Amino acid sequence: MKKSMLKKIVVALALGALATGSALAAVTGKVGHAMPESHPQAAAMNKFVELTAKYTNNNVQLKAFHSATLGSDEKMLQAVQAGTQEFYIGTLAPFSTRVKEVQVWDLPFMFANTKEVYALLDGASSKKIFTMIEPTGVHGLMWTGMGFRNLSNSKHPVTKLEDIAGLKIRVMANPVALETWKTLGANAVPMAFSEVFTALEIKAIDGQENPLVHMYANKMQEVQKYISLTNHVYTPVALVVSKKFWDGLSDADKQGVQKAADEAKILQRQLLDAGDKEVIGKFGAAGVKVDAVAPADLAKIQDKVKPVVTKFAPQIGEDFIKEFYAEIDKVRAAK
Repeated sequence: MKKSMLKKIVVALALGALATGSALAAVTGKVGHAMPESHPQAAAMNKFVELTAKYTNNNVQLKAFHSATLGSDEKMLQAVQAGTQEFYIGTLAPFSTRVKEVQVWDLPFMFANTKEVYALLDGASSKKIFTMIEPTGVHGLMWTGMGFRNLSNSKHPVTKLEDIAGLKIRVMANPVALETWKTLGANAVPMAFSEVFTALEIKAIDGQENPLVHMYANKMQEVQKYISLTNHVYTPVALVVSKKFWDGLSDADKQGVQKAADEAKILQRQLLDAGDKEVIGKFGAAGVKVDAVAPADLAKIQDKVKPVVTKFAPQIGEDFIKEFYAEIDKVRAAK
């Protein structure tokens, strides 16, 4: 009887030790991004956190930080590279000086619809970009949507090329965006997005360009009167993880994190697609006039910026751009 009791005690202690070891083995991490909690990206990252715990049996426990509470996109990317922040989702534009191919997403009027976009996000060219950024200290998990960029302003409706002339427009701080809007006749002003609302409020600038859901989530309806559905650029975002953190995970946990990322990717796309349709009505209710651009007028705008693509193709990589456009053509041909 004593031996039996002793055996039970030994087994219990062993199981306790295993449980303690498992708890100690759990790793934690921060997921940072710039969007507010009302944005689909925040919902997708909350789901990513939940699914990561589920698919790793709680071995990997994450916490999402919304609204740029961990810093700007550039600062968060640097932190992920350094290993002081584990995950980041957002633009990879800060890498453009080291990985020039990242700028391909800034070229105007590449895509006709989200079907083409999503095929490219899951395609060979986007995977190649992840391979290119690996030496910077980050590992790419997935690309997902942020939406087609559209133009807003506080001056007047923009429905044709001539309406853009003279508008003081905040643009992303990258050479392609600056050249695109200068070519269209705007006074292009590079500015961090965190400064845009205040600049619009005090009339330091007239307008900006961003995806519709992004605009609404960041309250552009309070400082803008007109939106033009130009769909001139599609801005994707990437979920990346610190290579230092990633390399420390077991193969099973890596698979769990990747599975969670793949499901969060689909959720974000679904929420954005639904949100784009819904938010136009919300802008109207808020007193913002939303204008379509007639195909003939849009064609003139597209023709005007063709020299921008020609100018930047050698810098981005002509072969890479050809591969990129070939993927788009393949999707179109499959219709």
